[in-house]
Amino acid sequence: MWIEKRIEQCVQGQTASDGAGVKLRRIITSEHHHRLDPWLMLDEFGSDKADDYIAGFPPHPHRGFETITYMLAGRMEHQDNRGNKGVVEAGGVQWMRAGKGIIHSEMPAQEARLMRGFQFWLNLPSEQKMSEPAWADIAAKDVPLFTAQGYQVKVIAGKFADFVGPIQREVTQPRILDVVVGEAKTLSFDIDFGHHAYCYVYDGAIDVGEMRLQVAEMGILSQEGDEFVLTAQTNTRFLLVSGKPLNQPIVAGGPFVMNSEAEIRQAFSDYRAGRF
Repeated sequence: MWIEKRIEQCVQGQTASDGAGVKLRRIITSEHHHRLDPWLMLDEFGSDKADDYIAGFPPHPHRGFETITYMLAGRMEHQDNRGNKGVVEAGGVQWMRAGKGIIHSEMPAQEARLMRGFQFWLNLPSEQKMSEPAWADIAAKDVPLFTAQGYQVKVIAGKFADFVGPIQREVTQPRILDVVVGEAKTLSFDIDFGHHAYCYVYDGAIDVGEMRLQVAEMGILSQEGDEFVLTAQTNTRFLLVSGKPLNQPIVAGGPFVMNSEAEIRQAFSDYRAGRF
């Protein structure tokens, strides 16, 4: 028998800035690390004012996790000290595994018009935290698109229906779905048993039971249940994200996420010594 998931907690995204002053909305923070394990962070950025984003994210280090940048509008250029370079455009994805250490920059490849998108941080299991860094540039055409009457689903990671996203991870089993609803509609999504999941509304609104999620609100889904049923309003867009928890210690220190304070201190030492 299917059991419907409920919204356990509603989280309002908070206005913030990062990088060299990029204005953004921060949704997942350190207080959610254990509850949403393996997901560590979600930021939404979006503005048609160049001053809000033009300074970008100059070179900075990471260790111990993966970053996923998903663009809705605009162009962002990635460059790192491993020799990787590429531009992600609307509908595309940049997926980077920081592993044992990487220094990268993310800079706007435009000087005007709308730039909008998301960045996720996905934890790495302890045995992979010191793995070799890796980077992938995924074009919009390579992101599967499921279409049905009144709505569509982009499969950025994981699986949906018969569609397999370009990103698969055996241990954390991430799933990122971008759902666009044109007309008011009730939808149902299966969530793997034991996975942590959340829904983030970035346009419109959805109703889950007697609770409404509106723009800039994240709903953390209950751990019990295996089916997420919602009613989306006309012209609504939301992210549905899930993953298999690692159930390992999470210690964050600035741009590094490891399993202990000693490993964080080592990360800072290695970075300062030029060992990234």
